[in-house]
Amino acid sequence: MNQAGTPGSGGLAAAAQAGGDDVAARISAFLAAHGLAEAGETVRCTPLEGGVSSDIWRVDTRRGTVCVKRALPRLKVAADWRAPTSRNAYEWAWIRFAARHVPQAVPEPLAHDPQAGLFAMAYLDPERHPVWKRQLLDGRVEPATARAVGEVLGRIHAASAHDPALAAEFPTLANFHALRLEPYLLATASRHPDLASRLESLAERTGAARIALVHGDVSPKNILVGPHGPVLLDAECAWYGDPAFDVAFCLNHLLLKALVRPDCRSALREAFSAFVEAYFAEARFEPRADLEGRAAALLPALMLARVDGKSPVEYLRDEPPRDTVRRFARPRIARAPAGLDEVARDWAGVDGALFDPPGPGRSR
Repeated sequence: MNQAGTPGSGGLAAAAQAGGDDVAARISAFLAAHGLAEAGETVRCTPLEGGVSSDIWRVDTRRGTVCVKRALPRLKVAADWRAPTSRNAYEWAWIRFAARHVPQAVPEPLAHDPQAGLFAMAYLDPERHPVWKRQLLDGRVEPATARAVGEVLGRIHAASAHDPALAAEFPTLANFHALRLEPYLLATASRHPDLASRLESLAERTGAARIALVHGDVSPKNILVGPHGPVLLDAECAWYGDPAFDVAFCLNHLLLKALVRPDCRSALREAFSAFVEAYFAEARFEPRADLEGRAAALLPALMLARVDGKSPVEYLRDEPPRDTVRRFARPRIARAPAGLDEVARDWAGVDGALFDPPGPGRSR
């Protein structure tokens, strides 16, 4: 979900509209307590669409517009997917950390109420902050954007690396397991029993790492392309762990987009390389071969997870492109690639016919 979402209804907001919790009153009180609204003011809350794990509102007050977010205990997906709502507090903590090191790359954090499970941040105008995912799907693939995302992510990881005090602030492995390791790697293992031991090993190794502060959802849907560079949103999976996960998670989307934008295969490959180059120029807190090796091992596993895990990408609906992913990812899970460039090079060499737009009478 993101601040550039479209108005919609869901979760707490829908309940309020049906006569349940008075969301506007609760948010009004929260904002007034932190000086973001006037005492007694009834604010206007517009629910935003775009995600499955939280309710988020654009809130208009007499003093201006802000964004307010609250985590949901059960995600809005077909599968029974639950996660601790305490992640709201850790997302707030991640934003505050990032704001100290890359202030232009996150919305300004404004206020937090841990008891209510709410936080407020600056609202970013969608006209000036388009969603990167939308640009990619529309065929606007600019390697410079990928390079900037890699640079920002590398700076956050580098600023947080090998910091025991910071690690103690994010004891969130349970959240990360519920939101990432189980629905992605372990759920996929249940669909592919012959790869189960390998996927379970990847989950165990990833969960055991304590290296840097991880965002956990560095997806183009959570990145706005702002006038001063990319803005990262939705750090609900924040965890002090393996930064390789963030790298693989983001690069995965640059690979998968080629299945729906075959005309952009070359540009997506260039964007992949630009991200990697910029990231490792910043991420010098451990030997590149170690960090890149873990990311390269995770990448095909996450590719398979986006067709056979609990959170499949919505733009791969037909079986032919999903089978393409399976045929590509499965052997590379069984035997991990040596590096990220190997994955990108092999993906670029996949039979071009598999990327061709669907013919008459077929849909993608």
